[in-house]
Amino acid sequence: MVSALPLALPDDAFAPFGPEGLSAGDTAWVLMAAALVLFMTPGLAFFYGGLSRQKSVLNMMMMSFGTLGVVSVIYVLWGYSMSFASAHTGTGDILGVFDNPFALFGLSPLLETKEIGENTLYVLGGFGTVPAIVWAGFQLTFAVITVALISGAVAERMKFGTWLVFGGIWATLVYFPLAHMVWGGGLLSAAGNGVAAKLFGVNEEGMANVAPIDFAGGTVVHINAGMAALVLALLLGKRTGFGRMAYRPHNIPFVMLGAAILWFGWFGFNVGSEGAADMIAGQVWVNTTAATAAAMLGWLLVERIRDGHATSVGAASGIVAGLVAITPACGALSPIGSLILGVIAGVLSALAVGLKYKFGYDDSLDVVGVHLVAGLWGTVGIGFLAMETGLFYGGGIRQLVVQVVIALVAVIFTGIMTAIIAFIVKPLGWRVTAEDEDTGIDETEHAETAYELV
Repeated sequence: MVSALPLALPDDAFAPFGPEGLSAGDTAWVLMAAALVLFMTPGLAFFYGGLSRQKSVLNMMMMSFGTLGVVSVIYVLWGYSMSFASAHTGTGDILGVFDNPFALFGLSPLLETKEIGENTLYVLGGFGTVPAIVWAGFQLTFAVITVALISGAVAERMKFGTWLVFGGIWATLVYFPLAHMVWGGGLLSAAGNGVAAKLFGVNEEGMANVAPIDFAGGTVVHINAGMAALVLALLLGKRTGFGRMAYRPHNIPFVMLGAAILWFGWFGFNVGSEGAADMIAGQVWVNTTAATAAAMLGWLLVERIRDGHATSVGAASGIVAGLVAITPACGALSPIGSLILGVIAGVLSALAVGLKYKFGYDDSLDVVGVHLVAGLWGTVGIGFLAMETGLFYGGGIRQLVVQVVIALVAVIFTGIMTAIIAFIVKPLGWRVTAEDEDTGIDETEHAETAYELV
């Protein structure tokens, strides 16, 4: 997420409102983008639900909808404040998230017009020409879908109540701190006391000479969710028939519908992260489309060569892999660079989804193979393909080093914290019984079935 770059338009093209410098046009776009990203979570429910078996589709969809409830509430209570309240205090450590945990309670359009101190929400202000309250709503949707993504790794065997408790704790102790570290002026940002500054020094403005790039959430969303999914899959254990029976998607049209909704909503995810309706936003839109289309073709090519046929599920999965990979890079690459990034992401993820059989972990719906692998490639690939600082553009190796470091920090932090939270939640009971799993988690956890069949 970068500062807005103004278009060369007349002064009255976007009439400001409220405090001087806010833009009605930019604000309207970010509100629309927030709605698009919110729509992605029901889209994910269709995507995951279609990939599940018939007797567990409702539970899979409920895990997304339940996350929407829990995370939205805690984001209003303390999530936004933990992520962004210390953005201008110079707090570069992880504990900076606790500077002002309930600051959103004082956030309103009226308060935004008052300069009432260096560390107040007026200073946090919004983002560029967008009011703070609007930016808070936009960021809420990111937190929701990040937690929901993890659920695909524990499909068909995790207790619903335990999932909700885990999701709330994980968002608080993992997502919000990592968002603070990357976007809130913390360790993985361009701040003068972040890791990039420690590696390569600071400039005259006190910022890192080589800034980490994560435009819309490669570390915060996809590496974060993918690594948490891997840890949970290992700790929760395999489904009862894993390795002995085929788990086939019960409704492939649901999968295709979910992928379509995700692609549509992702324009809010990536383009909205610019925070303005400007030329950079247009570049991000084109890059997002280019990478996604190339990744789908890359995945299908692997299927065709390896299996002899290209599948609908493969096309949908390739779409998601491309969207994941371009998320951190969409503001830094050219359209041609985005094509390269995307096709590699599709190939890597198509190959990576088979690793669970080789290493024996049950990542039910391939969160690790798609989100962790494509998220890592998208974050590290910036070091090669960034237009100004990438290795292939004559920028040297420094950007690549910084991207590798922030990816590794995200992996280590998320892995350790997720394991700790998993042991904290363990007394609640992680898994349904083997009998309930065999009967179907829809019926045993929700007393419902998706289809009434005679």
